[in-house]
Amino acid sequence: MAGRKKDPRILLLVDILDQAFDKGAWHGPNLKGSVRGLTVKQLLWRPGLKRHNIWELILHSAYWKYAVRRRMVGGPKGLFPRKPSNYPRIPKNPDAKAWKQDLAMLVDYHRQLRQAVLDFPISRLNSKPEGSSMTFLQTIYGVSSHDLYHAGQIQLLKRLQK
Repeated sequence: MAGRKKDPRILLLVDILDQAFDKGAWHGPNLKGSVRGLTVKQLLWRPGLKRHNIWELILHSAYWKYAVRRRMVGGPKGLFPRKPSNYPRIPKNPDAKAWKQDLAMLVDYHRQLRQAVLDFPISRLNSKPEGSSMTFLQTIYGVSSHDLYHAGQIQLLKRLQK
């Protein structure tokens, strides 16, 4: 099917995913841009007891990219490399090298999700993944909204640190 034109609805979904994650958009910083240049100290800062830090929000976002892709393409649960799944723990030694690896994991899961959307049959967009009340279409633009929600949270956390 090489050279076959993609449905404009699929291309729009990919554009929405990319704007929320790493492409320029009118709304301001996207998820990846919101963490650009941060120090480990900034990534680990908490606004209060039992509140999430920026590093945890990034791992959480990586998990949901993994989960949405898995819903789209199938496959067994439980293969996300960190535990617990929804809000994975940060590494035991949270240093710049570990951060770089976790950020790379987020980027890789975004790339995999993006490809899954590009490959997704348009005829299935309005069907629902097993066990979900949302359609694939709602799930895809929902994960984009999720990125933007956490990008906004991160922007607020950065300001609160000052």
